[in-house]
Amino acid sequence: MSAIDKPRLDRAHVLDLLRQMIRIRRFEDKCAELYTQEKIRGFLHLYDGEEAIAASVIPALRETDRIVATYREHGHALARGVPMTTVMAEMFGKAEGCSGGRGGSMHIFDAATNFYGGNAIVGGGLPLAGGLALADRMQGAANVTACFFGEGAVAEGEFHETLNLAELWDLPVLFVCENNGYAMGSAIARTESETEIFHKAQAYGIEAERVDGMDVVAVEVAARRAIARIRETGRPHFLECNTYRFRAHSMFDAQLYRDKDEVAAWRARGPIVRFQGWLLENGLIHQSDVDVIEAQVAAEIAEAVDFAERGSWEPVETLEHHVLGPQPAPPAPPDPAGKMVETTYREAVKQGIRDAMLRDERVFLMGEDVGAYGGCYAVSKGLMAEFGEDRIRDTPLSESGFTGAGIGAAAAGMRPIVELMTVNFSLLALDQIINTAATIRHMSGGQFGVPLVIRMATGAGKQLAAQHSHSLEGWYAHIPGLKVLAPATLEDARGMLWTALEDPDPVLIFENVMLYNMSGQIDEAAGPVDISKAAVRRTGKDLSLITYGGSLFKTLEAAEALAKDGIEAEVIDLRSLRPLDDATILASLEKTRRSVIVDEGWRSGSLSAEIMARIMEQGFWFLDGPVARVCSEEVPIPYPAHLEQAAIPQVEKIVAAARAQMGR
Repeated sequence: MSAIDKPRLDRAHVLDLLRQMIRIRRFEDKCAELYTQEKIRGFLHLYDGEEAIAASVIPALRETDRIVATYREHGHALARGVPMTTVMAEMFGKAEGCSGGRGGSMHIFDAATNFYGGNAIVGGGLPLAGGLALADRMQGAANVTACFFGEGAVAEGEFHETLNLAELWDLPVLFVCENNGYAMGSAIARTESETEIFHKAQAYGIEAERVDGMDVVAVEVAARRAIARIRETGRPHFLECNTYRFRAHSMFDAQLYRDKDEVAAWRARGPIVRFQGWLLENGLIHQSDVDVIEAQVAAEIAEAVDFAERGSWEPVETLEHHVLGPQPAPPAPPDPAGKMVETTYREAVKQGIRDAMLRDERVFLMGEDVGAYGGCYAVSKGLMAEFGEDRIRDTPLSESGFTGAGIGAAAAGMRPIVELMTVNFSLLALDQIINTAATIRHMSGGQFGVPLVIRMATGAGKQLAAQHSHSLEGWYAHIPGLKVLAPATLEDARGMLWTALEDPDPVLIFENVMLYNMSGQIDEAAGPVDISKAAVRRTGKDLSLITYGGSLFKTLEAAEALAKDGIEAEVIDLRSLRPLDDATILASLEKTRRSVIVDEGWRSGSLSAEIMARIMEQGFWFLDGPVARVCSEEVPIPYPAHLEQAAIPQVEKIVAAARAQMGR
C-alpha cells in the first residue's frame, strides 16, 4: 500500500470519520421523527447502517470530482459538504432547500459541490455518471466521477450498458455498489443468480473488489486505492460494499420480509458501534470525545430543523420556473450568398452536423453505426474520417446507456448529438429522456441543464412494417422540459441543428424517413433557423392546412389540387411540436375560418388532438365549422405497400377532408 492509498489513523482523522457517521445517523433519525410528524412527506429512504461508505469514500474525492447518488442519498450529500440546513429545507420542500424545494428527499442536488443528485429510478444514475466521466475524458480533465447505487440496480439494463461503455471507452468512474442485501423487499438470493456483485463488473473487464461496508477503515483504504488507480490509468473501478440498512426500505415499508433478529444481528456489528468501540477500547479517543461530537451534531440538527421550519414556500406564481433554461434570442437569418446549390435532405442534415463540429469543439456525434458504417440512413457517411473516432463515436446497441451518457456529457459542458437509429429504438431510452433529460433542470431548482440534441428517424412509407414505422413525435411533445422539432425543408434540415445546439435544454429532432432522398436547391450560405416558430409555406384565404415533417409536401400537393377547384388553402408547417406556435395557427384561422390538421400519428391521443383543443380554447369564435383532421389509421403499420399507403395520410385524403370543410 502506497502513502497515497493509506489513511492516517491519527486522532484528528478517526474523530472526523466518527463525526461524519454520527452526523449522518442522527440526521436520519431526525428525518424519521419529522416524517411521523408529517413535516417530511413522500417517499423517505434512510441511510441508517450504511454510513461508513459515504463517510469514507466521498472525503477521498477532490472538489472537482463529481458525485451521482441514489434515492437514499442524504448521507452522500452531507458527506460531500452540502450544508445540513439546505438539505433539511429540501426535505421540507422549502424554497431555501438545496434544490429549491423542487426535488425533495430523493432528488438532492448541489452544483456548488458537484453533487449531481439523487435519482428515484433504480439504476437511472449510472448512465448519467458514465456521461459525466465521458466529458472529462474528452476534455482531458483529471477528474473522477463517483456513482453510488444499490445491489438492486445490477438487475437493470442500465447497469450493464454503463459498465460496458465505461470499460470500452476507459471512463474514469468509481462505481460504488452499496449492497445492503435487499432490493426493496427482495433478498438478493431471490433476485440474482450471481450474488457476489463484483464478479459482474469483472465480467466486463473492470477491476473490481469487495469490501466490508460496515468497516469504515476498510472502505476508506479500498476507496483511496481505487481513486488513485483511476487517476493513474483513467480507467473505471468497481467497489462492492457489503452493508445493511437498519431501517425499512422507505418509511412506507412494513418490513414483513425480514425478522427482527436479523436486523438486531446486523446492528450489533454496525459501522458506528464497531468503530467507536474499537477507538475507545484502544484508547484512541475517550467517551468525552464522543459526547462532544453528539452535542455538536445535536446542535447542528436543531439549527437545520429551525432553518427549515422558518423557510418559505415557493410562491405559486413561480410554478413554471425551471422547466426550461434562459431562452436564447432567435438567430439572425444569414445573409444569402446568392448562389444556390443542389442537395438532398440527407446531405443537408450531414452538413448541419459538420458545420456544428467545425464551429464548436464541444460538439460530438454518437450512436449506433454513425461512424465506420456512416449511419443507418448514411447521414454521417465520411464524418469519422474527417473528425476521428473520438468525436464521431460508434456506440454499442445500448440506447439507454449511450443516451444517458449523452445527457451526462451535456450536463458537464459538452454539446452531444445523440443519434437513435429509429424512433422505435428511442423507447429503450425513454427512462433517460423523460426521467433525467427532461426533469433534471426542474428537480435541481435550475442548477443543472442538459444542452443535448437527440436525432431520430421517424415515419412510415418504406415497407418496414409495424416495428420500424412509428410516428411517436407527439408522445414526446407531451413532456415538459423537452423541445421537439420536425424539420421538413432542406433549410430546416440543415439549420435547426445549429440553433438546437445553442439551446440550454434537450432538443429532440425527428427526421422523416421519406425525406432523406428529397432533393432541391438551397442557398450556399444557409445557416441557423428559428426553432420556435411555425412557417406559412403557402398562403391562402379559404382554408388552413396544418401539418409538419413528412406530411408537408403531401399537404402542399393537396393545396395545389384544391386550387384547381378554386379553393385557396394556406399551408402551415408547424416545425416545432413543442412548444407549439399557437400565434401562427390562430392568425391563419382568423383569416381562413376553416382548418384541417394532417398528422402521421394515430388519431387517438395524437398531436392533432392537442392542436384541435387549442383551437377550441383560443379560436373557437373564428371558426365557420368544426376542425377536421387526417391521421394514420388505428392499426400497426402493415408491411404490404398498398396497405401501408392506405394506413397513413395521403394527398387524396387531405383533399377530401378539405373539400368536406368547404361543403363540397
